[in-house]
Amino acid sequence: MAPRIRARITGRAALAALLATAFAPASATASDAVALSLEDVPRTVVVYNADEGAKATDRRFEVPVHIVPGNSEPARNIEVVVDASGIEGIARVTKGGHGNCTGSGWVYTCVYGTLQNDGESNAPFDILGLDGVRPGDSGTVTYTASADNAAPVTGTTRMVVGGPTLGTPGKKLKVDGVTPGEPAPLTPEFANHTRFRADRGVSLRVETGGGLTLRTRHSNCSYAGAPPTSAWCLFPAGAAPRATYRTSAPLSYVAAEKALHGTLSYSWSSDPEKPAGHTVRGTGAPITLTGTKDGDFDGVSGHVEVDTTVQADYRPVTGTVRGRVGDTVEVRLGVRDLGPGELTNDEAKGRFEVVPPEGTTVTSVPYDFEDLNPRWGCERPEKPGGAFVCDLDDDAFAWAREDDGTTTIVFHVRIDRQVAGARGSIRTFSPYDRTPGNDTAAVPLEASPAPAYRSVLRPAVWAAVAVGVVAAVGLVAVRRRRRRAG
Repeated sequence: MAPRIRARITGRAALAALLATAFAPASATASDAVALSLEDVPRTVVVYNADEGAKATDRRFEVPVHIVPGNSEPARNIEVVVDASGIEGIARVTKGGHGNCTGSGWVYTCVYGTLQNDGESNAPFDILGLDGVRPGDSGTVTYTASADNAAPVTGTTRMVVGGPTLGTPGKKLKVDGVTPGEPAPLTPEFANHTRFRADRGVSLRVETGGGLTLRTRHSNCSYAGAPPTSAWCLFPAGAAPRATYRTSAPLSYVAAEKALHGTLSYSWSSDPEKPAGHTVRGTGAPITLTGTKDGDFDGVSGHVEVDTTVQADYRPVTGTVRGRVGDTVEVRLGVRDLGPGELTNDEAKGRFEVVPPEGTTVTSVPYDFEDLNPRWGCERPEKPGGAFVCDLDDDAFAWAREDDGTTTIVFHVRIDRQVAGARGSIRTFSPYDRTPGNDTAAVPLEASPAPAYRSVLRPAVWAAVAVGVVAAVGLVAVRRRRRRAG
């Protein structure tokens, strides 16, 4: 038997060992310096509609990784491994997406690099649909983020096959003559042309733009904005397959006092999910769904263009071409917006057209834009005597509008000759101008004779002088030769 060796520890040695243990520096763990977060990855995603089947492709799924605030150093060499094997049977995945991701089969790895305080996002793959699925079929994607100096973090997202596709009218509608301040109706409609029932209910989303707002009339609708510009309405009864519906009563919208134009858009979903911010509930009776005539319902969303009774009356800003023959003069021309409607950046601003007076030539219409100093701010005519077209939506007029509604540009005009009574013209065009009587004005020519010295400096005069000088020099030479010969 091997001898047993017993170690004898004295009291002083034991105390030293205890103190060494108690006060030894703690080894830093990965999570002490940096922490990763996957909180921005959606927990549930509707990947495609059941009726789309194998034709569906979804490229929206991303895995954003953030650094938890308070880190003392960057997160180094972040990597995310995504395992999609849990959605086998409801979808396929394939290489695609975007970012630094590689892989095959069901597992993909994305490299995020080193991050200090911000975040990064990559799309690991594209998700492809399968035939034979039904609404509500689902599976789970699992992902784990790690770094050299951070503890791993794991998350999951449930991928769900959505309900039937609900189509809207494919043709954009146009509504004219809406009076500001007075309610106007909107009746959204949709079709479920699939074989699936929307048994989770149906939701409607309505958005307004350009000075239109919604009235909070229906208790099964929630509204966002003050005043409301968005509505979300829930219809729990859902929709039958191969059926077409509209709302039982119209929703109401109102145009602002000076609004010229506005837009309405709406969409339907068989996977209702209330969007954030819709906190105001309607106070009136709920609306329901009722059957309506089938037709062209191949749109993803419905669109309505609205024009009001308000106008933006344009009047020409004109000037006189005044100077001597041979002068190149500056004439400021353009439009003045008399209102009362107010144009927004989304609305076409119109144009003005200039025909110069007879006896003149426009040599340039310069403007400043990003230090480029282009020469022509208006489109030149194809033939002499035609109109210069000045589009108020072009770069030349981006910063030209004054506080009083005036928008002008300087024409450089050369006076070629005197023409008694010569008058050009300027005419304004606007889709919101309903007062045509003041759209046109004259551009007169007041030309004085050229000063006398200019006639001496004209090329034709100089040519005649040159011919005379040459003839005189020739005559002198002939006479000299004759004298020598004599």
